[in-house]
Amino acid sequence: MYQNQKILILGMARSGYEVAKLLSKYQNEITITDGVKQDEFQVEELKKLNIPVIITQNQAELLDESFDVVVKNPGIKYTHPCVQKAGQLNIPVVNELEVAYTFLPKDTKIIGVTGSNGKTTTVTLLYEILKQKFETHLCGNIGCPLSSIVLNVKSGDLLVIEISDHQLCDMYQFKTDVSILTNISDAHTDFHDSHERYVAVKKRIFNHHDEHNYGIINYDNQEAMEVTKDIVTHKIYFSRTAKQDCYLEDGKIYYAHQPFLSIEDICLKGNHNYENIMATILVAKLFNIEDSIIKNILKNFSGVEHRMEYVTTIQNREFYNDSKSTNNVATITALQSFQKPVHLLLGGLDRNQNFEELYPYMTFVKRVYCFGETKEKIFQFCKMKDIACELFNDLKEATKKAYQMSSEQEIILLSPACASWDQYTCFEDRGNSFKEVIRTFYKEQ
Repeated sequence: MYQNQKILILGMARSGYEVAKLLSKYQNEITITDGVKQDEFQVEELKKLNIPVIITQNQAELLDESFDVVVKNPGIKYTHPCVQKAGQLNIPVVNELEVAYTFLPKDTKIIGVTGSNGKTTTVTLLYEILKQKFETHLCGNIGCPLSSIVLNVKSGDLLVIEISDHQLCDMYQFKTDVSILTNISDAHTDFHDSHERYVAVKKRIFNHHDEHNYGIINYDNQEAMEVTKDIVTHKIYFSRTAKQDCYLEDGKIYYAHQPFLSIEDICLKGNHNYENIMATILVAKLFNIEDSIIKNILKNFSGVEHRMEYVTTIQNREFYNDSKSTNNVATITALQSFQKPVHLLLGGLDRNQNFEELYPYMTFVKRVYCFGETKEKIFQFCKMKDIACELFNDLKEATKKAYQMSSEQEIILLSPACASWDQYTCFEDRGNSFKEVIRTFYKEQ
């Protein structure tokens, strides 16, 4: 446990703010620093706790050998000067989740979920099911730092945690009882500097596992299978193509080789969601949740905001908010969900990606509306592929034009294939901006 230590928190945001408040209860000397201005209310609250908030671009100058530990925001890269200096001074660098973990009761059961796509839907489904029988807490990368709830977790509670690759970088003691690896695809190479490094980081979800723990793995995903071939855990597999512990066949999900539920009875649609659902069923069965509870949730759960979220229908045009799709694989998944004309809103932060792998899945894309840093790159890609495309400065302009150009029985889909940070603070803000524009269309009817 972190107590009576001198601590530098590098990067505020929500995780830094929450871990600072947690650590302030244990006689720690804390300094928090960020490169940009922070919420004034939160800054004042921390000052009342005797925690100075220092806004500077020269954060490494704050660090010296007197510090015991650096708590790094997961979004800060390992090449950051302050992180590099910590290494030179032999000062440990950890993250908020690692810190909060040490405050948990020893018999807390932890289900951790990671993967390139599907994490949020999976943890949300798990939470909805497990809370029917157990005291269950949902936290992590989904937007609720563990630090904000850890002191409310009681002995015997369950934790369902969404864990990003960024969070896995700086965790050492942290251990789950059950880990789900939904899939691995090409993502975040700008942060990790190579795909190989990204894959190796994903493997850390199984750290400290033994034969008494469980690893739930996507049998159809080659890289997930490859990276987990030598892990020590009790492996359980789900698949859309082969008969495994949970699998899809003839329009039904099977568990233990017995029909469990028809996909016609499931509210969420799409192969990617069936994978998330199979992983969820496997965990629920580990915790002896009754079939009736699982089936009832699956029949009524309609999805998570910003993840293939059906927004509304206006003038017989359907709007879908898939702002969470920050890579090509996620956008491919979205495109596979429709078999009628799609007006695709594409663009965002330029991570040196190309969009070539989208092309085989764009059969139903009638027109592309590109925006953000990647707009020129997308425009050139569409021009080469003879796909109708228009350039826009921002998402709002693109959305308005998509509505104007669309016809009845067509889809307007925000599935950007890019991160949001060029113009928005997070993908949620981008999705909300999209929905705000849609609301204005009601007035035009």
